[in-house]
This record gives sequence, structure tokens and C-alpha cells, in this order.
Amino acid sequence: MIPTQSEMYEALCARHGEELQAKLSKSTVAIAGLGGLGSNIAIALARMGIGKLILVDFDSVDITNLNRQQYKACQLGMKKTDALSKNLLEIAPYINLEAHCERVTEQSAPILFKDAEIICEAFDNAESKAMLVNAVLGSSVSGTVPQKYLVAASGMAGKGSGNLIKTRKLSQKFYLCGDGTSDVKKEGCLYASRVMLCAAHQANTVLRIIAGFEEA
Repeated sequence: MIPTQSEMYEALCARHGEELQAKLSKSTVAIAGLGGLGSNIAIALARMGIGKLILVDFDSVDITNLNRQQYKACQLGMKKTDALSKNLLEIAPYINLEAHCERVTEQSAPILFKDAEIICEAFDNAESKAMLVNAVLGSSVSGTVPQKYLVAASGMAGKGSGNLIKTRKLSQKFYLCGDGTSDVKKEGCLYASRVMLCAAHQANTVLRIIAGFEEA
């Protein structure tokens, strides 16, 4: 039996407090990339009661994703936007989802993320990461994605200590999560545990921004 929307909201208020939950429920967060980082960030934010998630990814679920991404074996071949939306609605049936099955570019970013207060960068390649950082942090010059927080990630590969993964505030609206050094090409693998730790740092940073604790 699925609880009613009011029952879900009251349960979240009981856990988080009414003031914070009201802020979470009014917030819109975008997630660029729905792989190991993005799918885990989305799950965490949905469980927190975020009001709206904007999900962006052009890829489909592959068997190689199942070791660290929040998809099921029965979802192989599905677009990640469709599969993750289905999984999120099973967890948080009243969440507002906006899904875009497309690649993020500097040209599409202003349209895709115009309604988000916070953008989570969850790409798996350096070029895409740099593109989004430039699109968001360069907004004062280019006017592309103005007045947005960016929560990005760098370094979560291998079997290193989870204590090496940290959150750093690099500028007024730019946070970077990860160990800052490990690379899958050198480490050989992305493990679910370490990817989830980094994703949890990103989701927790989103929580802190919304709650008003903007220092890292």
C-alpha cells in the first residue's frame, strides 16, 4: 500500500524538521549524468524529499553499469532517464521529475538547467566535466547558466581509503567532492562503495546548501 502524499510529507518532517523539509520540498536540483554518481545522488535526494529533480543523460543501461549504478538487471537496454525515473518513483512516488534524454552541451545547458538552483555534475569524462564547469562558473561572463550552485566530483576510482574522499569549497558557488587524484585509467576500476561515498558527499553538499550551511 502506497502512503498518501501528506503521510509521506509528515514522515519526512518528523525526521528532518518542518522548516528544513519545507525548504527541501521547494527545491529543484539538476543532475547532469545518471551513471554511478548521478544515479546514487538522485536516490539520496529523492529519499530526502527534494521537490523536483531534473535528470539529464543520453545513455542506456548496460550490463557493465550494474556493479555501481542504481539500476536493475531487468532494466538493461532502457534509457537511463526512463529507468531511473521508474526507480525514483518507487521510492518517492510524489517527487516531481523532469527527464531529458540528451547530451549536455554548453548550448543546451541554459535550457536544461534554467529551473534548477543547484546543479550536480556527475559525468564520467574530463571533457564533459570541464564543459559544465565552464558553462556554469563562466556565467558571469557568458551569461549561460547564471546564479547556480555547482557541485562537482573528481577522484573516486580504485580501492583507496574512503577517508580520502572529501568536499572542498573552491569558490562562492562551486564545490568539489572526491579525492582529487584517483583516475579509473590508472586504478583500473570504479567500485560501488567508493563511487557511492563520493555521490553521498555531493548529495550532502546539496542538503547543506539548501539548509543554509554553505561552507564546506
